[in-house]
Amino acid sequence: MNFPPDLKYTKDHEWIRLEGSEAYVGITEFAQRELGDIVYIDINTVGQEVPQNEVFGTVEAVKTVSDLFMPVTGTILEINSLLDSAPELVNQDPYGDGWMVKVSVSSVSDIETLLSAEEYKAQVGF
Repeated sequence: MNFPPDLKYTKDHEWIRLEGSEAYVGITEFAQRELGDIVYIDINTVGQEVPQNEVFGTVEAVKTVSDLFMPVTGTILEINSLLDSAPELVNQDPYGDGWMVKVSVSSVSDIETLLSAEEYKAQVGF
């Protein structure tokens, strides 16, 4: 299982990659494996500021629907349009083409409250 060290993680299995004051957010490889085959991503919060730890959308798998939680307070700038026609990208490449949203981070210090790759790996038992 892959735990990229350049990312930060939430206890709810989201990852975030900070690039200046913007960031990409998705779900971890562990999360997508637990969910199974992902069939639909529902995010309708573009242009909205979403507080840290609040729901910004849902991911639907064959057997369940799961909330997506914002790792940091930020305004959603963009949804990964590739996921409209190919939600399975989250299963195939959760840290690459399977990213979910691009956000403008309100407070970069929120990042400090998140888990490192090693801390997340320990949390999920690897």
